[in-house]
Amino acid sequence: MTTLSFEAAGAALAAVEKNVPALVRDDVAARLLAQDPTLWGPDAEAEASIRLGWLNPSEASRPLVGQIRGLREELAAEGVTRVVLAGMGGSSLAPEVITRTAGVDLTVLDSTDPDVVRAALATGLQETVIVVSSKSGSTVETDSQRRVFEQAFTDAGIDAKSRIVVVTDPGSPLDGAAREAGYRAVFNADPNVGGRYSALTAFGLVPSGLAGADIEALLDDAEDALEILSDNAADNIGLQLGAALGGTDPLRNKVVIVDEGSGLLGFPDWAEQLIAESTGKLGTGLLPVVVEPGAPEITSGAPDVLTARLVAVDTDAEPEGDQVVVAGSLGGQIILWEFATAVAGRLLAINPFDQPDVEAAKKAARGMLDSRPEPTEPSFVDGAVEVRGPSELLGSAGTLPEALAALLGQLGPDGYLSVQAYLDRNRQSGLASIRPGLAAATGRPVTFGWGPRFLHSTGQFHKGGPAQGAYLQITGTPQEDLSIPGRPFTFGELITAQAAGDASVLADQGRPVLRLNFLDRKQGVEELEAAVRNLVSEGGHS
Repeated sequence: MTTLSFEAAGAALAAVEKNVPALVRDDVAARLLAQDPTLWGPDAEAEASIRLGWLNPSEASRPLVGQIRGLREELAAEGVTRVVLAGMGGSSLAPEVITRTAGVDLTVLDSTDPDVVRAALATGLQETVIVVSSKSGSTVETDSQRRVFEQAFTDAGIDAKSRIVVVTDPGSPLDGAAREAGYRAVFNADPNVGGRYSALTAFGLVPSGLAGADIEALLDDAEDALEILSDNAADNIGLQLGAALGGTDPLRNKVVIVDEGSGLLGFPDWAEQLIAESTGKLGTGLLPVVVEPGAPEITSGAPDVLTARLVAVDTDAEPEGDQVVVAGSLGGQIILWEFATAVAGRLLAINPFDQPDVEAAKKAARGMLDSRPEPTEPSFVDGAVEVRGPSELLGSAGTLPEALAALLGQLGPDGYLSVQAYLDRNRQSGLASIRPGLAAATGRPVTFGWGPRFLHSTGQFHKGGPAQGAYLQITGTPQEDLSIPGRPFTFGELITAQAAGDASVLADQGRPVLRLNFLDRKQGVEELEAAVRNLVSEGGHS
């Protein structure tokens, strides 16, 4: 039996008291559970009509449980015990939180960085099965990862088709190609579920179940939560959380998410992509800001910040200031936040199921791969860091600290800084420690995302949401490039094109972008960390 709890204070409580009565009068909970596509207005109706399958996860997902268990047992009997997941966005973030919370091993490959891909190939290939997750199969990252693993299996004398499992929509190009290729297994997900709502479909369950997570208990938990959320009453916590997220007035559009011992490892990162991609469009939306306990954003008192604290079940935690406190087990929390995000979309008057601006960066990256433009000369080089930015941004800056100060000077009173690191999130994981320092230096919310995976989550908000951000893009020369079988470009060229393409789209929209390239990754990280410490010691950018 799932346990869910929710409490609100300050602006969040005011939003609940203001909006929930109308949501109850409009029968939103019952209509949502009945998969009513008219909840978000006529412009969203066509998309919503084919995107609400997540509200009945058992119909498509229950039959998969036994199939996944059987395949896991078959593989284990063959000595295949290491599961690698090639997926992006919700296809990788949901299995990551499920397996981390369950305490089972899953290698998540959601990067095109050559060092990351090579490391995934170098570990236990003889014991490895790769799960390739893509709704259509056209996702360039996932396709490239499949190609390189297929070649590696073959080169090692392993029957590649026996080690590749595919998760995709029925009838997709990948569905047909995988069956024709004779891959070990093909699992079809519910096509009436978008990627970021797909945690309890085959996209979340297949890799998690093969890795050893109890996916049947997860579904049980979610079904119990749906019973709770079906009640059309003022104490429906799905309506309350949705009202707190999308109904503050004026809108507090920076949603700071902090895990205070919930036990749901990685949940804030999953919620980040759900909320940002669902709401960041038409010049509005909610920007999730994943922070650590005690982060500057929590105590800033900024009028555009709402804090969501994730705590353990049965914890005595009272919201303070403009906060919500949420507790629950994993399956229940997944359904709760999906439900609440859909409710927030109604209050924001947007379609929470499309992602109109994600494709812009993809098109720009493809254009750069096709044209192969020469790299632009850096504005200047400081130590191991190449600095690039328009002259109107950099001004007279000639050092890394000065360039950072120039970027931070672009932040307005409602601004935010987005740090986007196209690096190895395993070997350069310490770089994320600059986030709280930058938040302290600016007094504004700071997000930190690993590229290219953030393009499938907060990338939608950065381009479709309000023009409030400043962007720090970080790339780095890999130890060695890696070719992609059957493609005219390498992983190094691909991640370079993805970074440059996204930067160009942001710049074309008038967003301030500072680009840093580390000629030596280790040294570059150290120099950037030192520059951030310098900013903090000097009291910011003023």
